[in-house]
Amino acid sequence: MDNARPPWARRRLGAAGELWAAAPQPGRRADGRLPWRSTLAVTLLVTLGSNAAARNPHGRVPLDSFGHALLLAGALLLLFRHRCPRATALGTAACCAAYFAAGYPYGPVFVTLALGAYAAIVAGYRAVAWCAVGGVWLVHLLVAHWLYRWLPPYLGPAPWAQELLVTAWVAAVLAASELARVRREQLARMRAERAAAERRRADEERLRIARELHDVLAHSISVINVQAGVGLALLDSDPEQARTALSTIKAASKEALGEVRQVLDTLRTPGDAPRAPAPGLDRLPELTEQARGAGLAVDVTTEGTPAALPPGTDLAAFRIVQEALTNIVRHSGSRTARVRLRYAPGALEIRVDDDGPATAGTKELTGGGNGLAGMRERAAALGGTVEAGPRPDGGFRVRARIPLAAAARTVIEEES
Repeated sequence: MDNARPPWARRRLGAAGELWAAAPQPGRRADGRLPWRSTLAVTLLVTLGSNAAARNPHGRVPLDSFGHALLLAGALLLLFRHRCPRATALGTAACCAAYFAAGYPYGPVFVTLALGAYAAIVAGYRAVAWCAVGGVWLVHLLVAHWLYRWLPPYLGPAPWAQELLVTAWVAAVLAASELARVRREQLARMRAERAAAERRRADEERLRIARELHDVLAHSISVINVQAGVGLALLDSDPEQARTALSTIKAASKEALGEVRQVLDTLRTPGDAPRAPAPGLDRLPELTEQARGAGLAVDVTTEGTPAALPPGTDLAAFRIVQEALTNIVRHSGSRTARVRLRYAPGALEIRVDDDGPATAGTKELTGGGNGLAGMRERAAALGGTVEAGPRPDGGFRVRARIPLAAAARTVIEEES
């Protein structure tokens, strides 16, 4: 059925149409087998009902072998209503029209026509279904009011009031089929939207974890790299200083392992609360101490009245400062850095400066690496911005601005 769906229907539905084509349909087994049970039930209904109607023919032609053949043919065509919906709709319409034109007694023969048209409409072949049902209705009009003279039984023209019932029945069949088609397409569209939302959430979580791992590992490995160089250089001339460098390496690696383990735990047990709180600006003294161990003196100043920050904002601010200091350690020849935190009305402003000069790895400093991209993603997720670039008087500056309006609302809601 998915390959048989007309191109206009596939284009109109888009992703929802693809999900609808891939999803099992009512009466259609997931393993591709034919709907034997439902077809057998319809066959019994049509055959037994028509034979019951033949007991009181009301002037109609008695049901003979040809009539039974038409009933069976129309019912058995329903076996292929999901694989060949157009042929099924036209075939059941032809059997129904022939049965009516032959003058056989009325009965549930129109059930096969209704199911054939329903299958064609929900498959997207609306024109075929409408033509099939409309053709049977037209045959009924011709036989009942004009061709009755030449066809058995000769009972005279049918009353026009009867056509109201026939018209209502045709309209009900088509309306129910159209309603089912619209409903199924809506469900398919909703499934497509849910799948797209899940993919977006998975992508956002993947990016979040990538940022966390990058920030943790880049900072810790930079400290370890610097201290390893110091330890190797002083191993013979100053063993005590080399021992201090090794102690710093041990502490940095232990902290990095702890944070990486915390990130990986969220992957193993999604939805569980983290075992340890996420780092925030309250850990800036630890961060500056680690930078001092790597040979970078950090001066931190705070302006304004510090405001309570939600965990996400607090973590983003900490990671931005951490990444900026890591870049200074890795790519700047400066041994001093200045961090300014300014609590402005409705926003937290962060500025990290160093006096340079830049060393190797200018790609990261000019925005081509993952660190600055991670900063911008963190700030953008909170409605903020990050700017980074060389200063006019030399050195490098990272400036971030994170709105606090949403953060303040979050704190009030938590307190209430």
